[in-house]
Amino acid sequence: MRSIAQINEKIKKGKAVVVTAEEVIDIIKEKGYKETYEMVDVVTTGTFGPMCSSGVFINFGHSNPPIRMQSIMLNDVPAYGGLAAVDTYIGATEVSVKRGMEYGGGHVIEDLIAGKDIKLHALSNGTDCYPRKEILTTINKDNINQAYMYNPRNAYQNYPAATNSTNKTIYTYMGTLLPNYGNITYSTSGELSPLLNDPYMRTIGVGTRIFLGGGIGYVAWQGTQHKVDVERTANGVPIVNAATLAVIGDIKHMSTKYVRGAVFDRYGVTLFVGIGVPIPILDEDMLKFVSVKNSEIYTKLVDKSGNVNIDKKFNYAELRSGTVKFNGKNVHTAPLSSLYVARNIALTLKDWINKGSFELTDKVTDLPFESRVNSLEIREIK
Repeated sequence: MRSIAQINEKIKKGKAVVVTAEEVIDIIKEKGYKETYEMVDVVTTGTFGPMCSSGVFINFGHSNPPIRMQSIMLNDVPAYGGLAAVDTYIGATEVSVKRGMEYGGGHVIEDLIAGKDIKLHALSNGTDCYPRKEILTTINKDNINQAYMYNPRNAYQNYPAATNSTNKTIYTYMGTLLPNYGNITYSTSGELSPLLNDPYMRTIGVGTRIFLGGGIGYVAWQGTQHKVDVERTANGVPIVNAATLAVIGDIKHMSTKYVRGAVFDRYGVTLFVGIGVPIPILDEDMLKFVSVKNSEIYTKLVDKSGNVNIDKKFNYAELRSGTVKFNGKNVHTAPLSSLYVARNIALTLKDWINKGSFELTDKVTDLPFESRVNSLEIREIK
């Protein structure tokens, strides 16, 4: 069995063998598990899709005279004012008060990463130590202090595919769904997806260094709605939404190639985020996990209208083919995530490790493997 410290020594010496999660499948097919384990040290993964539970903490610095910001707008998008005097958090899904869902928090974050000037308008009641009551200026990533992405829920470990049983088009966070099961959408990079390559999170935990938005980030905690007590296939892969990651990273080192604001028609604003996780090949069991193929990864189909409980699942080879057989007819399928960008992320992370600019980290602690997600109970208020 290898350790991460041993793998890092090989990285420092330029001797580590790094391949992507797609490449390792072909290597195993040619050489078998034993020979591949002796050869490969790290497998890189990648995903790029809509991750609504995302946002950025910003410290603006103090003006003269100073202000305690209570109502904050960035390019006319509300940001949170309930922190210290000049700190804020802008969420990806917040919408512009002037432009509606045409522009929102995700676009502000993208523009900030791009180096554009952002209009800051803040109001205050004024205090003895913070007498200013209004400020109107522009900020950018070079003249603010800290600006770090903290995303409470990213990189879902699988997610149900979506369809629509009603006789009208519906507009959802899974995209536009046509009437009478007219299409199916899904969101994953399949065999490249980080948590699908480490289904029991043996190597991924708090403190794991990752590729985040074009820069270096870390797993900060379990993501919200993290759950692991779910139905799985024999290879350990869940067939429904399961584990999630909370992640953190400095946006000043990110790129708009891997962080993009977007709009789901008639639904709202989101943020596409690129994440890549290196999987150290500690033993042959780990190699078996990272060699999972699209044809071996299944997901359930869900009716997003909520009317019908569908008892059907597809694997990602079927979904990626563009058409599946459902209810006696051929139904078109479409991804919400970008396989092209996910591949780019895995290859970029591979390049960083090969160049010695990215080393692996031991996790500080495990992500919980006993968890459940509660529903919100509607209770009578007395």
